[in-house]
Amino acid sequence: MAWGGFNPDNFDSNFADVSMSGLPRLNSARSDYGEHQEAIVQYREDGTKRALALPNRGPLTFTRSGSVSSAILDAYNEYGFYVLEGVIDAKELADLEADLVDMLDRAPTHRGSTVDKHGRPALGVGHDGRCVSFVKPLSDPIGGTSASYGRHPGKMIELAPPEDAPEEIVQLFSGCLQFSEAYLRLYGHPGLLKLAEAVHGPDFTPFHEALWIKQPGLGGSVAWHQDGFTHWDSPDLHRNTHGFNYMVQLYGCDAENGLWVVPSSHAKGKLDIKQMLQDAGSDRLPDAVPLICAPGDVAIVNRQAIHGSFANTSSQFRVSFTFGFHRRKSVLNVRSGGIHSPVADYTDEYIRKRSKLIQFGIEARKERFGDEQAYVYEPFANETSKFAWSPGRIAEFKDYNTQDLGI
Repeated sequence: MAWGGFNPDNFDSNFADVSMSGLPRLNSARSDYGEHQEAIVQYREDGTKRALALPNRGPLTFTRSGSVSSAILDAYNEYGFYVLEGVIDAKELADLEADLVDMLDRAPTHRGSTVDKHGRPALGVGHDGRCVSFVKPLSDPIGGTSASYGRHPGKMIELAPPEDAPEEIVQLFSGCLQFSEAYLRLYGHPGLLKLAEAVHGPDFTPFHEALWIKQPGLGGSVAWHQDGFTHWDSPDLHRNTHGFNYMVQLYGCDAENGLWVVPSSHAKGKLDIKQMLQDAGSDRLPDAVPLICAPGDVAIVNRQAIHGSFANTSSQFRVSFTFGFHRRKSVLNVRSGGIHSPVADYTDEYIRKRSKLIQFGIEARKERFGDEQAYVYEPFANETSKFAWSPGRIAEFKDYNTQDLGI
């Protein structure tokens, strides 16, 4: 399904025009896993059935008093993820799609390039924070390495890409609120912020924002992992200690191109993923289930849950607008960083400065969706006039992601 000028089903006339390297249409999406093919097809089918049988999906609903429905919170706490159906409407999806096209059009032509395909300074040039990440088609660059504190201990199956595939492709944009007003407005979504409050309390804090693009027949893997790396040995470890991510689906996702999650693994502490993979005898964890989402669905996924994604061998794009939140007590006075941002001490002043992006998102959203009841964010409830929105203010956000709150 397409929401605006970019039709993901028309690869020739659209994506090749906006991609970082002017990709031609590929001959075919490589989906042949050789001797593993039959087992993988069965794994996807079984996983989909298990996913749809779980009681953790439905619309984002509220009680008469305005609280998030307890059924959503109970299921999220039980399984570590929930699929919120139909949260983002077609109007907003079209806005997000338009900014996606713009970001791809402005992306560097290749890793290390300072210009886009038009010869203009590329998106992210002159920034201190990471903005654009590339991956070799159908590869797993992190699994089985020491990257990110070694939290991806096993490697996913890597496939040979089509002969006409490029050497590398854009797979991730980071710090997106400085490049996309539509993403900033999404960040201020009242229902999603109300759910964040229900999970983490009214003084919840930001984490990190990223735009994942898994191109059909090319998108790389992300090996199984648990996100947290600071509090695993804490006596106060809680199922929500390391926060959660929202994953807003532009075109939907399924077992072939989407994220997979091991239900309830978020509440079991730090798990031995390497041993689990050895026991499984492959890169397919037997208890995992895929996110099954339609366009406009939003998945909330606990960062402590085991999750990962296989190479996108499907013929469909998977585009996820991802952003997360933390409990304030999980980040306050913590010394952390090195994965999502430089090493830093998360002081009250540091957290407050980073949290301003939430209020900016709320104010920007008011300008586009004035008929909504805006969310009231407690830390800045008495200072909203300072955040009055105009498009030029987005320039104030340059390198804001160098202060992401990674724990």
